[in-house]
Amino acid sequence: MAHKISDECINCGACVSECPVEAISAGNDQYVIDADACTDCGACVDVCPVEAISSE
Repeated sequence: MAHKISDECINCGACVSECPVEAISAGNDQYVIDADACTDCGACVDVCPVEAISSE
């Protein structure tokens, strides 16, 4: 089960450098997580300042 970034994302990019498999990238209005690449480690959840990342 992959993680997902909600509309609460403020586009700060804090999560990008924390992802060990580079599953997070910039989308049109916010960052997105590639569900196929995500290993569900949760590293991104811990660094998100607005708690916009959760398990799907």
